[in-house]
Amino acid sequence: MTKMLEVRNLEKVYTRSRFDRTPTFRLAADFAIESPGVIGMMGPNGSGKTTLFELVTGSNAPTSGEVLVAGRNIHKVRTDQRDRLAIHYHQSYQVRHFRSFKPNVFMEPARSNYPLLHLFDEPQFNTQDGYIGFMLDFFRKLRKDGRLVFLCVHPNERFHLEIVQEICESFLFVEKGTVAAFSDYASLLEHDPARAYLGDLLMERAA
Repeated sequence: MTKMLEVRNLEKVYTRSRFDRTPTFRLAADFAIESPGVIGMMGPNGSGKTTLFELVTGSNAPTSGEVLVAGRNIHKVRTDQRDRLAIHYHQSYQVRHFRSFKPNVFMEPARSNYPLLHLFDEPQFNTQDGYIGFMLDFFRKLRKDGRLVFLCVHPNERFHLEIVQEICESFLFVEKGTVAAFSDYASLLEHDPARAYLGDLLMERAA
């Protein structure tokens, strides 16, 4: 069975400059997701969450490794068709643009007319009337339609954590360029770095 998403030995290394190749940051990831669902991704600022989104959508080139969306290597698909496989929503509905690394004439077609992966970078769970319900319904519709949804969240209020716990079935935690996968919320909380990251919010929930 073809997995919806496979991140195989993926690595991105940033260096000090084009000529000084001293590494300044390294992100490494290796995981797979077989079925539609909603995935919650958390981690401190600067840990590599947005870089991982950019690599999954093909808007950033890996140093090594590969990303397969429904079996297709996203970095070999035409840049003007990659959003037919994976689309990145930055701050709610602002869609990020793809960068071009190779002429499209030498690339493969997407062979899909609708994104299979929807990645939301810190969606704004604000308190406007109806907004939270609208977004949750949208995520549920995508899941029902057979899509895979990623929510990159940085919870700083207790209700943010409650929403994530309600809508997400599994989790990724990113810290200092390493990516750890968890099958459910309880498993996430057994991870010491995740507990430390959520510290005060967990204490508020327990109070």
